[in-house]
Amino acid sequence: MELLETQDPEKRRLIETSDRHKRELGKEVKAISDRTEQTVKNALIIGGALALTYFTVSQLTKRKTRRKKAKNKEVEDEEMEFVSEPSGPSLIAQIGDKVISQGTVILLDIAKDMLAEYLESRKKKDENS
Repeated sequence: MELLETQDPEKRRLIETSDRHKRELGKEVKAISDRTEQTVKNALIIGGALALTYFTVSQLTKRKTRRKKAKNKEVEDEEMEFVSEPSGPSLIAQIGDKVISQGTVILLDIAKDMLAEYLESRKKKDENS
């Protein structure tokens, strides 16, 4: 059967064309999967940075604990029947807030740079295609 196909020039040309198209489709699928893999990696890095920031902020601030303590303190204050003036945040809490803010800014800046690099590389690939 193959012998007959190779003898006919039209069939040979069609088979070669089919093989060429198959190779090109394989290349395109590989390029798409590479881009998808890079996008997923970037998304995981950015998501990880945001999750790390969230957990750091939530651990350092512990707002739930403060609220519970504040409610307990109000109940105790009402029982003792005297008014105390609320004090401002401690120096350590202020420093912690500043560190968290700066860390968040740094992580967002890194994420922004990575996103800009990804978009630039994608733009170059699109121009080359």
